[in-house]
Amino acid sequence: MTPHSTDRELPMRSRLHLPTLLEMSLEQAAIHAKVLATRGNAHGPFLAWLLAPKLAEPAQELGAVCRFGTSLSLQESELLILHVAAHYDCPAEQEIHEPVASRAGLSDEIIIAIRTDEVPPLATARLRILAEFARQLVTKKKVPDDLYKRALHLLGETALVEAVGVIGYYALVAYTLNAFEMRKA
Repeated sequence: MTPHSTDRELPMRSRLHLPTLLEMSLEQAAIHAKVLATRGNAHGPFLAWLLAPKLAEPAQELGAVCRFGTSLSLQESELLILHVAAHYDCPAEQEIHEPVASRAGLSDEIIIAIRTDEVPPLATARLRILAEFARQLVTKKKVPDDLYKRALHLLGETALVEAVGVIGYYALVAYTLNAFEMRKA
């Protein structure tokens, strides 16, 4: 990772030249403002995505829905995100989302189990089925019929679609963070 002179101004380091506020076009600045308004910071892939504003705009909108606009609880969403981060060995995604997961009520024991590819000791059937569903989807690229039926029964179709959306979106995030060696500054 090659830091550049503006790293002190940016929340993320990268092998890309990430735009500072002074370097952003009006289109980039508008998207950046939306990211800050919904998330409070630009941690994660957003500054990289700003280099391609046509990608950045819908990606940040999808991210806002996946993070804040589903029927899943914050704890459930963070559980899914941590499974994606662990599967893709994405340290930036882990360093961003592990503290959020902890504040949402996932214990250190659960967070470490996910990070080390162990089965986490989850208290509820809903959390257990989401963890199993996420793990199957990221490792096997599909979900077997028996797991699908159990998840459908426990979660319903809407939550299943949302869970897949969260998993898919955070895979894009992990690919971006890993490809450009992005880390919190």
